[in-house]
Amino acid sequence: MIILAFLGNPGKKYVKTRHNIGFILGQKLAEIHNIKPGKNEFLSITGTGRIDSRDCLFLFPQTYMNESGKAVKKALKFYDETPSNLIVVHDELELKFSDMRTKFSGGHKGHNGIRSITNECGTADFHRIRFGIGRPENPHVSVSDHVLSNFTGEEFSKIDDMSSDFDEIIREIISQID
Repeated sequence: MIILAFLGNPGKKYVKTRHNIGFILGQKLAEIHNIKPGKNEFLSITGTGRIDSRDCLFLFPQTYMNESGKAVKKALKFYDETPSNLIVVHDELELKFSDMRTKFSGGHKGHNGIRSITNECGTADFHRIRFGIGRPENPHVSVSDHVLSNFTGEEFSKIDDMSSDFDEIIREIISQID
């Protein structure tokens, strides 16, 4: 089972925020592959399906970002999977808006969701897709206020336009997992 962990914060208050890009992209990917997340398990909302003939679990942790690792660890343990079969999708301050980069292993760069997953799993050896949200343009806006601010309508349109590119990236990573 390939576990795709889409990071964000639960609740209506955070639905459109930059920090929830993992949830947003996960929902778009679920639509593309006709996967219907709705089951409550592993401290998450989950859905299962197939991408390119591979079984996948879509995991939307409901623990808040800084405790995402608890949910991921439960899913990995249940499916008896190693973190090398994990793909985490999250926001990235250091990339300009809409840039997507992949990475396997490495540090958390201050991202509390990645820090939590690394701590809970005891390793940083998992796949990541980092979606750029950029740093705040206004120097008087704190990073926390920026990540919890809503995307604009124009930014949401750009995210919609990128759904097929995101799907291709996911498929490429899945093809590399044994």
